[in-house]
Amino acid sequence: MDFSLSPKAQSFYDRVKQFMDTHIHPIEHDYHRELQSLDNKWVILPIIEELKAKAKAEGLWNMFLPDETLGAGLSVTDYASIAELTGQSAIAPEIFNCNAPDTGNMEVLYHYGSDEQKAQWLTPLLAGEVRSAFCMTEPGVASSDATNMAATATVEGDEVVLNGRKWWSTGIGHPNCKVIIFMGLTDPGANRHAQHSMVLVPKDTPGVRVERMLQTMGMYDEPYGHGEVVFDNVRLPKSAIIAGPGRGFEIAQGRLGPGRIHHCMRLIGLSEMALKLMCERGTERVAFGKPLVNLGGNRERIAEARIMIEQARLLVLKAAWLIDSRGVMAAMSEISQIKVVCPNVAQTVIDMAMQIHGGGGLSNDFPLAAAWTMARSLRLADGPDEVHRGLVAKFELMKYKG
Repeated sequence: MDFSLSPKAQSFYDRVKQFMDTHIHPIEHDYHRELQSLDNKWVILPIIEELKAKAKAEGLWNMFLPDETLGAGLSVTDYASIAELTGQSAIAPEIFNCNAPDTGNMEVLYHYGSDEQKAQWLTPLLAGEVRSAFCMTEPGVASSDATNMAATATVEGDEVVLNGRKWWSTGIGHPNCKVIIFMGLTDPGANRHAQHSMVLVPKDTPGVRVERMLQTMGMYDEPYGHGEVVFDNVRLPKSAIIAGPGRGFEIAQGRLGPGRIHHCMRLIGLSEMALKLMCERGTERVAFGKPLVNLGGNRERIAEARIMIEQARLLVLKAAWLIDSRGVMAAMSEISQIKVVCPNVAQTVIDMAMQIHGGGGLSNDFPLAAAWTMARSLRLADGPDEVHRGLVAKFELMKYKG
């Protein structure tokens, strides 16, 4: 396995790093402060659109998409290191049009969408003109088992009718969110993995109602947010079904492979940011006559953080390499492994950084509290730790079947 960046990827990496050092990192603290000072925080500040236009003009746009005509033409392994860079910032992914859930939704449309669906939604998403949400998780059932899904996508003649309640619908609060991918039960009598469908739903369709925005550990994550959404007899043409009825699980598996690489590498970037802040705080602050780094086992914590980050990065790169060389199905165990490892590593490293910052680590004066919340939530998003550990064990035990 060779994890070195291709010359093309190295060029993108260097340019993204320079762009972030020049345009994003210097303004991010003031951006968050300004946003939090507003009565209505569900808005797009002008600086975001300015930086998006600048990134687009420099060709630092849609880098997650391997298609050279629509994206950067990078492999999953090559893009992984760029995702790590963008993970150091809460706003960088949107500025480069590489933000979840849009990346996964664009991949769904790219691989499974009809020409009509691509023209209506993929084109404006790739242009950064609209945003999207993904509605799968439900409050009324144990959504760690997606076959429990109770919301329905019932085919009636030339229409599909949606009913149900979804929550933790990421991105639904963004002012530019215009389309939702909804997953629902279509045929209860089919094979358990052929019962569900994914449907494209314009957000302004009659019957779609964002009932409330949800706090995550007391935070709303404006202007993106996570919402509870009701679908009440929502009627759409049957052509809104992606790839046809019953293919929801097939699409979900294709969506989640590369998407988990992106999430995990962004978490590694988040961990690197926290370790940097921990080292800076530890060397600059003095207590009891010594720099903090020389007190209370902080050197050991810094060493442990570095070791954990390096181990996690190598495991993610292995998973990315397997996807590139053998396909998503050959990397299923590794994808589940990184989904367990990376949020836990990030949560641990960020917690260490919060501790060395004292009371400041709990405040919004530093990005650590928000980073910790993100890492903690990703131990549940896209499947909880327990589900992924179960899958890893399943794949391991299959080696010993006679």
